[in-house]
Parts: sequence; C-alpha cells; structure tokens
Amino acid sequence: MPPLTSTLLSRSTTGSSTRVSAAAAAAISRPAADAAASSKPAPLPPDPDRGPQAVVALRIRPRGPPLRRSPRRLTLCVVRDRPTKNSYDEILTSLGKPGGGSEFGKYYSLPALSDPRIERLPYSIRILLESAIRNCDDFQVTGKDVEKILDWENSAPKLVEIPFKPARVLLQESCNWGSTFRSFREESGLPYDLCAVCEATVPYYLFPILQDFTGVPAVVDLACMRDAMSNLGKDPNKINPLVPVDLVIDHSVQVDVARSPNAVQANMELEFHRNKERFGFLKWGSSAFRNMLVVPPGSGIVHQVNLEYLARVVFNNNGILYPDSVVGTDSHTTMIDGLGVAGWGVGGIEAEAAMLGQPMSMVLPGVVGFKLAGKLKNGVTATDLVLTVTQMLRKHGVVGKFVEFYGEGMRELSLADRATIANMSPEYGATMGFFPVDGKTLDYLKLTGRSDETVAMIESYLRANKMFVDYSQDEAERVYSSYLELNLEEVEPCLSGPKRPHDRVTLKNMKSDWLSCLDNDVGFKGFAVPKESQGKVAEFSFHGTPAKIKHGDVVIAAITSCTNTSNPNVMLGAALVAKKACELGLEVKPWIKTSLAPGSGVVKKYMDKSGLQKYLDQLGFHIVGYGCTTCIGNSGELDESVSAAISENDIVAAAVLSGNRNFEGRVHPLTRANYLASPPLVVAYALAGTVNIDFEKEPIGISKDGKEVYFRDIWPSTEEISEVVKSSVLPDMFKSTYEAITKGNPMWNELPVSASTLYPWDPSSTYIHEPPYFKDMTMTPPGPRPVKDAYCLLNFGDSITTDHISPAGNIHPDSPAAKYLKERGVERKDFNSYGSRRGNDEIMARGTFANIRLVNKFLKGEVGPKTIHIPSGEKLSVFDAAMKYKNEGNDTIILAGAEYGSGSSRDWAAKGPMLQGVKAVIAKSFERIHRSNLAGMGIIPLCFKAGEDADTLGLTGLERYTIHLPANVSEIKPGQDVTVTTDDGKSFTCTLRFDTEVELAYYDNGGILPYVIRKIAEQ
Repeated sequence: MPPLTSTLLSRSTTGSSTRVSAAAAAAISRPAADAAASSKPAPLPPDPDRGPQAVVALRIRPRGPPLRRSPRRLTLCVVRDRPTKNSYDEILTSLGKPGGGSEFGKYYSLPALSDPRIERLPYSIRILLESAIRNCDDFQVTGKDVEKILDWENSAPKLVEIPFKPARVLLQESCNWGSTFRSFREESGLPYDLCAVCEATVPYYLFPILQDFTGVPAVVDLACMRDAMSNLGKDPNKINPLVPVDLVIDHSVQVDVARSPNAVQANMELEFHRNKERFGFLKWGSSAFRNMLVVPPGSGIVHQVNLEYLARVVFNNNGILYPDSVVGTDSHTTMIDGLGVAGWGVGGIEAEAAMLGQPMSMVLPGVVGFKLAGKLKNGVTATDLVLTVTQMLRKHGVVGKFVEFYGEGMRELSLADRATIANMSPEYGATMGFFPVDGKTLDYLKLTGRSDETVAMIESYLRANKMFVDYSQDEAERVYSSYLELNLEEVEPCLSGPKRPHDRVTLKNMKSDWLSCLDNDVGFKGFAVPKESQGKVAEFSFHGTPAKIKHGDVVIAAITSCTNTSNPNVMLGAALVAKKACELGLEVKPWIKTSLAPGSGVVKKYMDKSGLQKYLDQLGFHIVGYGCTTCIGNSGELDESVSAAISENDIVAAAVLSGNRNFEGRVHPLTRANYLASPPLVVAYALAGTVNIDFEKEPIGISKDGKEVYFRDIWPSTEEISEVVKSSVLPDMFKSTYEAITKGNPMWNELPVSASTLYPWDPSSTYIHEPPYFKDMTMTPPGPRPVKDAYCLLNFGDSITTDHISPAGNIHPDSPAAKYLKERGVERKDFNSYGSRRGNDEIMARGTFANIRLVNKFLKGEVGPKTIHIPSGEKLSVFDAAMKYKNEGNDTIILAGAEYGSGSSRDWAAKGPMLQGVKAVIAKSFERIHRSNLAGMGIIPLCFKAGEDADTLGLTGLERYTIHLPANVSEIKPGQDVTVTTDDGKSFTCTLRFDTEVELAYYDNGGILPYVIRKIAEQ
C-alpha cells in the first residue's frame, strides 16, 4: 500500500499547466517546506542559466501557529522521463466556499465521472478510487488500475492488485523489549504467529500486522541517502520525505515507578537514560529533514496524538483537495479509521517507499458491511462494545478485508467510541475498521481544536465528492462483500482473556469462566491447576506487612493504551468509580501495581478540570507517563516480594488492563492470566483484588462503616459520565496541549545534536551505524547484474516466515551479533535486543537467519541458524557462511518452497539477505508484500513453474546456479520466463516476479533507495 503522493500543479514561464513528476516533487528542501504557509507566493524571476522551468508552490503540512513558517517557493526542472499529464485532469473541479465569492481549491470529482458504479461503492473503496485517479500517471498508477477499483464488485473477488499512495506516513518508535516469537495452531488449523511482547496473534499471511520497523532505521536510511547525494556532488539537502512524516516516540517508557506523585518524572528520567543515543539521533532527524515532525517522548501515544492532532481528514495541498490517508509502522494505525481517515499498518520498506513518493501494491480488498442498530444500555462502555465486535468479526473471518460500519446505530456512537472499535482492527484481523465521516466526526474535529474554516472545508469537500454520510438524507444502497449486524442494546459488560483479545467473557460469567480456566488443560482457556491446589494461599511479607496471594489475585491493574485513554467517557468513568470507592472508604491492596498512562496530555487537563484525578491518586492510579507502557509489555518489575511469592508457589497471578492485547508473557512474565477491560472495570478489579469474584453476588469490599460494598454501589450511570464529560472536556485543552507538543521537554531539549544536515556518524556506536547501501554509487544505474555460478546459501522447504528471516528477540550470547558486540567492548548484560539495535546494519545483518527454529535442508534434520559452506563443507552460522562466499567473490541464492516470507512484513527480512550478498530467491510462491520488499532491495524473486519445485527438479542445493536474464533492463518484461541452469547440466524455467515496470526500474538501479537518489539528483 503506497502513499497518496501530493498532486502538484506547476506553472511554467509560459503560463501552461502541467503535473510535476513524483521525482521532482521529492526534491524538497527547506524552501519547499517553507512554502507551506503561503497559497499565493510572490513570482520568481526566471533563471538566466536555464531554459523554461516549472515553478512549484508546495503546501506542506500546515499545522497551526507552532509550525507556521514564512512563505517561499522552490524552482525545479521537471524531469519528463515518464508521462506527467494526469488522464483525469478534465474532472478537476472547483470547490466554492459557502456563501460564494472564493473557493477552497480544486478536486478530482468522482461525480464528474458519471459512472453509476460509484454510488454502490463502499466509502472506504471510494478513497482508494480517488487516490488512483489523482495519481494516475500511466506509469506508477494506470487507467487500468482505476478501472479495477471502479469495478470493485467484480474485481475484488479476483484478488487483483492495485497501487495505492497514502497522503502521509506515521512512524512509531518501537518496543525496547524486542520481539519474542512462538508458533502454534489455532482451532482452524492454520499456523499463527505470536510476538509475546509486540505482536498480535494473527494468521501468518496477514501482512498489515507489523512492529518490526521503527523510526530509527527510516531516519538512518534518509541520513545515508544524504551522504550518497553529497558523494555524487549533488545537494544532499534535497533528500527529504515527499509526503508528511510524523514520528511519535511512545514505546520506550516503562512503569519502573508507580503509586507515586513523582512517577512521571522518575520514569522519564530512566527512559532517557536507556535511550539517550537513539533519542539524540531522532532529534537530529527532526531538525535535519523537512516534512518530518518528531513528537518527543512524554507527549503521548502515537495513535491518540494522530486522532487528536495530526490527522487532517482532508488535505488542501497547494489548492488541490483530497482525502487524508495514512500508513504507519504500527498495526494500531487503524485507530484513525474512526475519524474517517483510511489508515493501516505496513512494514518498513513499504513505509520508506511511501515517504519517498513510491507506490505500494495492495490486493483490492473485500469489504464487510457491519450494520449497527439501537443504543448501548446504561452502564455499558465502548470497551464492552469493541470486545463484542472483536469476537464477532474473528468468528466471521475478515483477514485482509476492510470492515465498514454503517446503520442507524452510528448516530449513538461518539467519535471516541468509534476510534476504540477501529483501534482493535488487528485483533479482529481486518486491514481496517472504517467509519465514514458524518456529523459526529465534524463535532469531534471542532472539539479537538480544528478551526471552523478547516471543518467547513472538510465537510464541503466530502459532501461534494460523495464521501460524507448524512443520516437525514436517503442514500443509494452500497454493496458489500458480506454483511454483519449488531443491535447495540444486546452488548453486555465484559472482559477478554485470559490469553487472547477475542476470548470475550461477560462480566456476570467471569467467576465461573475463571474457575473453568483453572480446571482446563493448558491452552488459551486453561492453566491445568490441580483441584487440590486451586485454593492454595501463598503468604509473604510486603515491606513488613503480612500479605497473601492466591490464584487469580490481581497484581497489575493498568489504565493504559490508546484504545481506551483516547475516550473521555471511559476515562472519566474510571475516575467516577474511584470517587465513589474513596467516599465509601475502599482501598487497593498496596502490593497491586496500579498505574495510569494517558495517551495525551489532554487527559490530565480534563481530569484536573473534573476534580477527579485525586481519587484515582488515592487508589494508587497516579499518572506514570504518557506512552504505551503496560499495553506493550513495559509494565516494569513487580515488587521482589510479590515476584517471589508468585514464582515460588506457582501462582496463576492476574493482570487487568485497558489495553488491546493480552497474550501470555506480553504484559508481564509473571502474570499468566491477563484480562482486557474498560478503565472503570480496571479500577473495580483493583479494588476487588481478584478476578475470582462474582460482582453481582459478592461484595467488592467493606466500607469505612463496616458495610459490604457491591459493584453496583460504585458503578456510575451513563448519564453521570456524560455530565462530567460535557463540563470537563473542552476545545481549549486540545489547542493548548498541541500548541506546545513540538516544543519538547527539558530532557529532550537538552539532548546535544549536530547542527549539520549531514549526520556525523560515530564509528564506535553499536546502535547507529552508516549502512553500506550506496557504497561506490554513481549516477549511472548498474543495470541487471549477472548471477553466474552462484552457490545456494540456504535450502528451505515451505512456510519460511519473516520471523525465521528477520532479526528478533534478545541477542544470543553465541551468535555472530554477540561476537561483534564483544569485540567492541559491550558486556553481555548490555547486549539488549535486536529491536533496540535496528539502526545498526552490522548487528541486523548478523541477526538475519539467526532464528533458532530455522529448518535448512542442508542440515539434514538439525534445527538452528546454521548452513553448509559448500566449497569447504564447513558448518557455519548463516552470516559467517555468507561472508565467506562474499570474500571468495561468489554470489549466492536461496531455494525455498511455498509461501516464502509469510508472516508480518519486516523490512530486515529483505535488507538482511541483501547485505549478506543474496542475489535471488527461487521459491514455489511468495507472500505478496515480502516479494515486493525483495524487489525493493534489488533481489531477484523467481517462482518455479506450477507443479515444480526443487525436489521435483532434482535440485539438491549443492549445484551452482546461473540465472539467464538480459543484460539490458529494456529487454526484461514483468512476469517473463527466465531460464536457470546449473553446473551439473540441469535446466529449468522460472517466472520472473518483478511484477511491474516500477519494480524493474528499482532492479535496474540496484533497489528502491538508489532509484530515488538518482531521480532526485537528476533535478
């Protein structure tokens, strides 16, 4: 899925109008970005040293007062190596402002196509259609692509591919813990992947669920590209993202300190101590690159910041209007779908392609229509609703599909409620859960401080282009691939767990379900605790106070995650529960680790305004930081006495959190039972101290006057919550919070960074390293590289996933990466994870194919990260063997079976093999995104013909392989047959899986990044 590259109109010196190529527009330097604030820049004199030229006025991400700059303009020579005229320019239509007299701008009008099929399209597909029309250059996006989308009813079932260009890219600084993966089989029998810290349980072929990419490697690549430009004698400052890039640092803060008024400051100090080098690098990037906004640590969670501040809903880019859309390097990018902005998660290479104006390929998705009716009952929360929806959609099956919500029930859902549902798209398996823009959306935009003129523009554009839902008017019936319906009145209070987000348990059945989990065999709903041990009590001393813990006792209670902290209804609902409990004299046991981690500073403002934060503090729910914390496993350590009591007595301890994922081992290593719940329920279970309770029949505690207190005594009504929300959540809170967000905080502001726009690489750094992608690069593309007499580095069977290929988890002490670190004086205790060192290509190349579960046919049944160096017969680590081949001057290829590269899309699964010297992968089939990533890194993807594979062809992998490709890229066609021969006389035909002319251009240039550099350098 690619970027909605801005459609930029240029004005030549003769006054004619043309469309600037993406390559030209990509050459954005400071003056180009500074042009953002002006819609009528002053004319520039012609350059006497050049002939006719295009003058481009760019409007780049206006953000309000803090980010406004003085108007300037940029003069570019337009490269005409590709068609520049848009075939649909004839439907460019002016959009007048209400009242007449002036206009908002021009837009590509869908109604002007006069195609009856448009009225039947789901709103989410209309966004894809508009993007294809606006970006149609008959090279990256063609008229055939537009027709595929127009004919969605017929083409989507055929799984056709289309290019898509999102309007912007959202980067997230990733989890410090790395990723711990294990495989298992679901009830369906399909293989699933699980990252116990950073990933959802998802089918291996579900490409949007991503966490491998962080902001660090993206900025590393951009910095390296600048060096390459400088080495070519060109202006390095032309290297900048083409589309707006927002990078939010939210994954590093841990709950080291809790239940303390000083928790925020203490945790932030520890966060900066651990991540100083990476933070400094990102801070340098924030000032060195145009069109990139870095939101400093301590500001909030990326998806909540996106919802409240970053999202535009409709762009006005130099007078061209188009829908906002975004791809992000975190799976919960989908939260923005609740605002009517199409967004989902992608991998690193896809994100970089989008940043640099390149298209990304996606399968035209089916769309599940989810009809909502009725209204939620009193006391039922949005969290209860999303857990219900998640269970329904998992059962229905929505992998790889869009889900679009509609129906009369939409009138009853606040924008925050919709965002909660959209956020959990990865948990129910959809690419996105989309809520089209309507009156509720406009109300939210006003609440969060968007100007009246901006909201008027959004409404006018979307109404004119048939992308706005007005429930007061009759609309043509839209067609969906399949249908679901839910009456909101049927939703009951519930939780999900103890190990998966879609294992919903109604509140009234919670105790019986818990007891059955103790009995059941070990699995998603079982712990296999013997009957005689289920009542076991472990006694311990907590800081001198006698204490005890049993199975099901709560040891972590966390109000966390953008899923819920973006919703004032559930946040203030939790505060009301705390107020009622405190007034009755209830307390939370001191050994329960309680925490509150809002997704933005707005939450603190409305909590303070309501006067309710003091009650949460009284129960131990002090604010601990502004980031993901417990939701992504950064829950910090439990008290030593509690940890010992759990471990020594084999207690099944519980965590209750308002997060979106609850896999065993993710929240905390010692909480085997983890339940997702609304923030009010988190407070209720913290007060109860156990999940082994029936809230309808058993008291939650004893009041200060000795009376039993029940759940119903502390639970607020919907009306109570609404009244507090109405009086406490105000537009000025959003404005003041986000006017200051880019100013950072003292610790961020004190980080020393170079003022140079070229990064001063530190050769001694083991975290940030200059990659060798552009070594010896010239302006002339290298063209197709002959692959002659190549050795087979690895010989795989079926279903080699990106988890097998990509570096993940902790660095093993006997691995090549560990050896590299030891040689540089890094002690074992400081190895950290591959995830924390993603900015160092030396580490990542050594960690490629380092998975301990790797199955390589050369090892004849032995499992592990080894291979055979064929000329010598030595058994070596994969990295050492690859380097030995390179030092000997030998190319390498990989043989593989079906579904090579399945799993989450990971950039290092393609970057790593390229750095190891792999020139081609010959497989039965590829996962779609991974094949595209290989092409983007210049690795040749080849498919065996149907019915053939290495075994049927008698290939042992010990042969030497020659791939017969033409030496001139103009003689190579996407999908053509290619002959492969071996040194022992075998010959077979493969299909070349460069699927588009664009991918051939990447290959000709040695990859997508060299391609972009040359295009920019040509300006």
